[in-house]
Amino acid sequence: MITAGIDIGSLTGKALILKDTAVLSWSIISTGYDSVDTAKQVIEKALEQAGISLADIDYVVSTGYGRVVVPFAQKNISEISCHARGAVWCNPDVRTIIDMGGQDCKSIRCDAHGNVIAFAMNDKCAAGAGRYLEVMAKLLDIKLETLGERSLDFTGEPLTISSTCTVFARSEILRSLQQGSNKNNILAGLHDALVARIYGMLNKVGLEKEFMVSGGIAKNIGIVNRLQRRAGFEFKTSFEPQIIGALGAAVLAQEAILEDAKF
Repeated sequence: MITAGIDIGSLTGKALILKDTAVLSWSIISTGYDSVDTAKQVIEKALEQAGISLADIDYVVSTGYGRVVVPFAQKNISEISCHARGAVWCNPDVRTIIDMGGQDCKSIRCDAHGNVIAFAMNDKCAAGAGRYLEVMAKLLDIKLETLGERSLDFTGEPLTISSTCTVFARSEILRSLQQGSNKNNILAGLHDALVARIYGMLNKVGLEKEFMVSGGIAKNIGIVNRLQRRAGFEFKTSFEPQIIGALGAAVLAQEAILEDAKF
């Protein structure tokens, strides 16, 4: 069977095509103002890479913020369920997942089948999400993809960021820049503060050693390095952390086909 998972997030749209136990293709694009258009563009890109058409897909499941508007999806499922299923598909040992998206951060604990046992989310403030780092990168005039590496290359003590609000944290950083603080020290403080919030969320659901980081934040070495130090063990990885939700959606699409077949 051939299934597809579509994950329309606040910053990126993802699509993944799964044939039985093999990933045929996936694609990632920036989310536009029109979620329907984003869904169409991202699936077309994945279909082109796989060399098939939408008519060849047996079942489509959508997830993410824009999941309810995907016109070609037979079913939509929460991103929490999809990330758990996708993580366990990648590594059957995984029991705890942290997914950090553009607007929120989710900690998830699941069983051996990828069923969600417990989860916690940050509040609506972007201080616990990828948007926070994006805002700070612009403020510091530093490329987003270099933040993590630079946050590990600091001198002396990291800057202490006392505020958990993006707006107030921005004011703190502006004052520090005016006072001549080193940008890397500021970045170290930002990452320390963010990891402290993430680790607190993980403790709410129960951090187990079989742990995976998904979402774009998994590509930030400064976040991953700090989380691993606090946890005391290395994390599991996937071939592309940003498509875990879309992968889980495609796996759940397979299960939907099998469930329908029973009736």
